[in-house]
Amino acid sequence: MSPELLQAVELQTSPTPAASIIWLHGLGADGYDFVPLVRQLELLQSPAARYVFPHAPARPVTINRGYVMRAWYDILGTDLVQREDEQGIETSSRQVEALITREVERGMPRARIVLAGFSQGGAITLHTGLRQREPLAGLLALSTYLPLAERFDAERDPASASVPIFMAHGRVDPVIPLARAVSSRDRLRAAGYQVEWHEYEMPHSLCEEEVRQIAEFLRRVLA
Repeated sequence: MSPELLQAVELQTSPTPAASIIWLHGLGADGYDFVPLVRQLELLQSPAARYVFPHAPARPVTINRGYVMRAWYDILGTDLVQREDEQGIETSSRQVEALITREVERGMPRARIVLAGFSQGGAITLHTGLRQREPLAGLLALSTYLPLAERFDAERDPASASVPIFMAHGRVDPVIPLARAVSSRDRLRAAGYQVEWHEYEMPHSLCEEEVRQIAEFLRRVLA
């Protein structure tokens, strides 16, 4: 049975978009979180695209005392490596894959689809994007890490080795330590992936320089 399609906010920067960008928000946010970024990317001459901002399902989050919020998976504790919500990650990955499939059914080739995400959304971006049998145009993994890393070598699709990856992180991120992101970057590079890496003097957020470089990346992979 195919997963239920997630509700999403959609914006098009052209009546005939030549690309699709599926953008996943972070823990506790929703699909509207990165909508204002579209105008900034337009001003930076990003390619015309259909932007899809899905809403993660609402679920109890253990680290937040079981408070129900939008989350791509449960956070079981401060250790992001030893205790991971495998079922939640896999479920969200299937839901995002369904959104990719819908873009293909709309006539968008996978080679013109970018998967992007911030924090938890970035983790799902890496988990999903690197298991594609047909590589996407690119992956944007912002302030995030590679989840279920011990399974990565066995589950990644060799075809995904050609997908360009943009990873960015704040040097003073109090939520996901820089060292966690660096170890994910190194794991990907050791597996043969071309990772474009950026660090900024910022916490768990985005900055202007990062947005400029995201626009450059999108222009390049969607040229």
